[in-house]
Amino acid sequence: MGLLSEDEIKGRLSRLRGWERQGEEIRRTFSFPDFKGALAFVNRVAELAEAMDHHPDIDIRYSRVTLALSTHSARGLTERDFALAEKIGG
Repeated sequence: MGLLSEDEIKGRLSRLRGWERQGEEIRRTFSFPDFKGALAFVNRVAELAEAMDHHPDIDIRYSRVTLALSTHSARGLTERDFALAEKIGG
C-alpha cells in the first residue's frame, strides 16, 4: 500500500473528528469514566484491528486511551490508517 500525499492526508484528516497528525502517524485520545470502560474500548478496537489486519499503538492511562495509527511497513500514513480511524470513531 502506497503512502498518501500531503494533500490526501490533509483531506482525509479534515473528515476525521478528534484525530490529529503527529509526524508520520495520526493520534486520538479517548476518555472514559473508569479503567474498566477504557479496557472495554481497547477490546472493541482490538476486534476491528484484527479484522482489518492493521494494528494501532495503544497507550492506556487509567481512563484515557491514546491510539496512534501508522503503516509501519510503508513508513508513514496510508489509506489503511484512515480506514481504521473511521471505524474506531472519527
